[in-house]
Amino acid sequence: MIRRLWRGYRGLRLGTRLALGLGALSLVAFAVVGTALTAYMRDYLERQLADQMKLVQVVQSKDAAAHGTVRRQPYYGWYTAVYDVLGGRAELRRPADVPADTGALTALAETMARSDTDLTRTVRIDGHGPYLLRACEVESGVVLISAAPMKGVEDTVEQLITVQVVAFGVALLALVLSGRRMLRRGLQPLSDMAHTAHGIASHDLTESAARLPLRADGPGGGPEVEELRTAFNTMLEHIDGALAVRAEAEQRLRRFVADASHELRTPLMSVRGYADLFQYAAANAPGERERHLARLRAEAARMGVLLDDLLLLARLDAAEAETPLRLQDVDVTELVRQAADAFRAGHPDRPLTVTTGPGAVRLRLDPQRIRQVLDNLLTNAAVHTPPGTKVALAVSVLAGCARVTVADTGPGIPPADRDRIFDRFYRVDKARSRDRGGSGLGLAVANSLVEAHGGTIELSGEPGATAFTVTLPLRPDAR
Repeated sequence: MIRRLWRGYRGLRLGTRLALGLGALSLVAFAVVGTALTAYMRDYLERQLADQMKLVQVVQSKDAAAHGTVRRQPYYGWYTAVYDVLGGRAELRRPADVPADTGALTALAETMARSDTDLTRTVRIDGHGPYLLRACEVESGVVLISAAPMKGVEDTVEQLITVQVVAFGVALLALVLSGRRMLRRGLQPLSDMAHTAHGIASHDLTESAARLPLRADGPGGGPEVEELRTAFNTMLEHIDGALAVRAEAEQRLRRFVADASHELRTPLMSVRGYADLFQYAAANAPGERERHLARLRAEAARMGVLLDDLLLLARLDAAEAETPLRLQDVDVTELVRQAADAFRAGHPDRPLTVTTGPGAVRLRLDPQRIRQVLDNLLTNAAVHTPPGTKVALAVSVLAGCARVTVADTGPGIPPADRDRIFDRFYRVDKARSRDRGGSGLGLAVANSLVEAHGGTIELSGEPGATAFTVTLPLRPDAR
């Protein structure tokens, strides 16, 4: 039974449980206060009655000394007896107004014979109820016993208890009801947060564009609840941000897989087509067969470059324990000169100017990968600009960083495409052929390699000019 009640109590809402707990504590407090007040009131009334009896016995003692007994009763229901105490035994003098049961009075008279002070005692007389007895010495060997009924005291105490029970009951009921209402109002923010949590639980988080539009709003609840609400909303913001990042990553992954499949399909189709032509052209002239073989080798090489770029990006994204970077102390100025010489040899129709500082700029980096970054940027300037476009390559040191800038005076990049210029497989000119425009991985590879060295690559410029700036810290924090 107790276990069932405990389970039922634990199943109640927090506000109800707090209200019941408050009621239980209030009940204990009321019980303690009522018991103390009742005990104090009973003691006070008994002392008042004892003082009244003391005053009455002053008169009765004179009456007993003069006549041997007390002839008049002071109040209705009171009893008075005079005892002769000889040899430790008490003998009642007659006539006396005493109840039928005089045992308690006689016992008190015998006790008074051995006492030097007046005695007071509460007893219960058969057929009459509780009485307060008081004994005093009239003269040597003579004891006066007065008995006053305590019915008035008992009735007063019972009325006090009744008033206390009714008053405490009403106060307890009002306290529980008002406390429940106040607690419900105080806990309303928690209920709102629970409602928000249920709404989030019913939200489909498996969708690629899943978001959490719900928030726990509204004032009230005190500093503690406000702190909890702030932490709850902050947690939702973090979850929402994580979901947004996940959705964006999923979209990028889908786009990446689709673009990679599309890019690989073209050389594979070319290889397959030239293989079929080579089969049918086996009996033709040797020159034709060599031309088909050359095309096969070119497509295979192109597909190999594409796969190498994809593998490099995957390794950079995975942040493998064995980083694809091989760091060593290198002069960036020398790397820039080498890249410039290679660019002039491959693109003699585009004038290139190189600007470097007076001394060497030594950094700890992977020379092959940084050279790949420079080649990609220079190739990008050559592929997407008309012949005769001026290209500039500059090296500088500023604020503890080495900066390499590749700029051209070509048509520039439209503002709408600048935010996605470093995305994988993204092309500014969607109609550009792959033979001339590349796979769209060059800038993505360059950006990932620079970030792997702890640096950044930024695009700036305006219509008629484009500039890519590679910034590398003098002490890079490479992955």
